[in-house]
Amino acid sequence: MATDALEELTLALRRFAAERDWEQFHTPKNLAMALMIEAAEVAEHFQWTGAGDTAALSDEKRQAVALEIGDTFLYLLRLADRLGIEIATAARTKMDINAARYPVEKAFGRAVKYTEL
Repeated sequence: MATDALEELTLALRRFAAERDWEQFHTPKNLAMALMIEAAEVAEHFQWTGAGDTAALSDEKRQAVALEIGDTFLYLLRLADRLGIEIATAARTKMDINAARYPVEKAFGRAVKYTEL
């Protein structure tokens, strides 16, 4: 998603909350808790499924997962906004850190923590 699109979505979320007088409820703690709950709702769709089952979702299931992913993303974006964190910059920084921690020549095909490479 382009930075302009993230900025537009952030502004739309601010307006949405302001129009409903919800800033009072959008504390970092409450937003972090809501984010975790929504992420758990994403995971719930895959609970008790086999590994092969998770890639072949029905259209109905895919739409349900998409809505939960949307909720999760919106809470993450709102939390970042309330904390003054530019989410795309934070993500790029973390990707750079991970690239250094997981060099291709050591991490290729391995699912272990960087301390075990």
